[in-house]
Amino acid sequence: MKAFVDNALEGNEAQDMTEGFDESNQLRIVVMGAGGGGGNTVNRLSRIGIIGAELAACNTDAQDLRKIDPGITKILIGSKLTRGLGAGGFPEIGMKAAEASSNEIRNYLEGTHLIFLCAGMGGGTGTGAAPVIAEIARDAGAIVVAIVTFPFNLERSRIEKAREGIDRLRRSADTVIVIDNNKLVGYVPNLPIDKAFLVADEIVARAVKGITETIKAPSLINLDFADIKAVLGGGKVSVISVGDGEGPEKVEMGVKNTLDHPLLDIDYKGSKGALIHITGGEDLTLGDANRIGELITQEFDPSANVMWGARIDPRLKDRVEIITIATGVKSQHIMGKNRDLDDEDEPYIYTKEIYDLRIRSI
Repeated sequence: MKAFVDNALEGNEAQDMTEGFDESNQLRIVVMGAGGGGGNTVNRLSRIGIIGAELAACNTDAQDLRKIDPGITKILIGSKLTRGLGAGGFPEIGMKAAEASSNEIRNYLEGTHLIFLCAGMGGGTGTGAAPVIAEIARDAGAIVVAIVTFPFNLERSRIEKAREGIDRLRRSADTVIVIDNNKLVGYVPNLPIDKAFLVADEIVARAVKGITETIKAPSLINLDFADIKAVLGGGKVSVISVGDGEGPEKVEMGVKNTLDHPLLDIDYKGSKGALIHITGGEDLTLGDANRIGELITQEFDPSANVMWGARIDPRLKDRVEIITIATGVKSQHIMGKNRDLDDEDEPYIYTKEIYDLRIRSI
């Protein structure tokens, strides 16, 4: 048996089998901001640096678009309707603007496999345009993950608009992740405003990082876009998490950092499936990788469909990085696709504070 193992470890030089591969088949990921809030998000992401995804912004306000970094694709929507002056806080204007510019949006999104759609709910352009953009992207064959913010409690007039906007967005997006600004206040109350919103943007950054690295990085055990599409495209409640750990307890630390998120209150109990990708230094063992998978899925449904991949990156040394895409999770901040919004068997309430304001659950 020892000779068998020794021979296996000697190995041979791998051959490059990618010659002639059509570059047009490469995965295209877009992070698009709708409205002022969404535009601010992609602008901050541009400054952070996002590898593996294109950044774009749609807005009815020409002046807001001019403030955005030049490397971001800008689409002025509804220019004849709004004359580039914005939607005035009216979601119906934002919706009509996106519909009027549907050809421009469709042309830009052609060939997109996955879109992260960012918007602030409760205003005019983002609330009205995001559902239209999501529908255009879905009809073009893309997986649509919407990441939106919910207004602060003090913005009472915006809360009802936000709820209605999310209702419409759920009809078209495969997954809607809601970042409640009130939780942001509780989590980082003393940070400067711009840095506080950077904490929320980290959800988008980690999701993009997780998707691109899972698919594009060569691995010992590979996962591909078809696997990811099967998870995110099923219309179930899904979440993309990234965590890491180092030192003697790197496995346990990495799993804890992956599963715990201060802004999203996720319950993994009874989850129906997951894609797990593990990257570690040269000392990453099969036992470590297997233990990570066991810990992440220990509260999953017994019949859950779990796929996993792993790769070695010598730069990580004594560190492990974990990317998990879990489906069938429970969270008041994450919603799956729902075309029948009258179904009361699937209640979602953002926070106790919003419930106390007697806002109807969605």
